[in-house]
Amino acid sequence: MTPADMVLTPRGLRFRGRYLPCAIGRGGIAADKREGDGATPRGVHRITGVLYRADRMARPCARARAIGPRDLWSDDPDAVDYNMPVRAPYAPSHEVLRRADPLYDLVLLTDWNHPDAVAGRGSAIFVHRWRRRGHPTEGCVALGAGDLAWLARRITPHTRLIVR
Repeated sequence: MTPADMVLTPRGLRFRGRYLPCAIGRGGIAADKREGDGATPRGVHRITGVLYRADRMARPCARARAIGPRDLWSDDPDAVDYNMPVRAPYAPSHEVLRRADPLYDLVLLTDWNHPDAVAGRGSAIFVHRWRRRGHPTEGCVALGAGDLAWLARRITPHTRLIVR
């Protein structure tokens, strides 16, 4: 571990000496993550990018990319673009990144099963805003809006999410 790492602990997400309250997947933590199991995958995950809603917030950091109205994420294990960003129109199963609710107003992308996805191992493990404190995710790590913004301003290209 390095000081640049985010570490999931029983007290929350530890980063730069702070513990940030967070939520994880409804399926708990899994060493053998599968598509649809709701689990947060155990392991060391690099933060590969930052997405944000430019119509709702200022750019949180230099490497952040605005989410457009046609931006999606493929979650269809049978699709050639499985676990990749795609654009609408897109027929296979996908997740809309430009949501009506604020969950994906700011998203840290991880390298879980990406870019060389193995069908069925799970897609789209993000760090994003929570629905409400303690409410489980579908496998992502979620934080309050203020903590997520604080985090996004401080991550580096070397930051990793460590889930034990």
